Amino acid sequence: MADPFLTDLASSPWALPLMALLVFADALLVVIPGEVAVTAMGALAVSTGQPPIVAVVAVAAAAAFAGDAVGYLLGRTVGIERWRWMRHPRVAAAFAWARGRLHRSAATVVFTARFIPFARVAVTLTAGATRVRPARFLGACGLAALGWAVYQSLIGAAVGAIVPGGPVVAVIVSIVLALGLGFAVDAVAARRVRAPR
Repeated sequence: MADPFLTDLASSPWALPLMALLVFADALLVVIPGEVAVTAMGALAVSTGQPPIVAVVAVAAAAAFAGDAVGYLLGRTVGIERWRWMRHPRVAAAFAWARGRLHRSAATVVFTARFIPFARVAVTLTAGATRVRPARFLGACGLAALGWAVYQSLIGAAVGAIVPGGPVVAVIVSIVLALGLGFAVDAVAARRVRAPR
């Protein structure tokens, strides 16, 4: 029952736009499962043949880039201290971490942060608020978004190709793997932000 549903979902004209919406929103709100959507779609691409993996990568990269660009514009417009949640000690520490590194090595920080959900939001907002040059920031964002989309899609594609059991198993395993990797990366990043320099 679930296999036909997932096959229909994968071939639906709404599959990629829905994934794009989740990825775009994930660039601004860390609670949205953008990584999970791309990984699951990569698994479906291999296990059902739809949508093409190249389309998954291209749409995910474009949506990630658009979300990061909007985050940058929000940082330029709103700053990083206007709302109360921005002044919470952990959030302020993440903004300080991003501020301290952006002007020394913007490309490295932007690329690394794209793979870490909360760091991604902190870096894009901080880059806008601290007036990192748009061309410099957006160029790094484009490369980071493409690298992230390839990585997330290929995790799902590898699961879809290796794990037996059809689309349902491939999607479940790819989601568990994406969540596990996300939690591990978040934990390491949080420890680095808290570590004294």
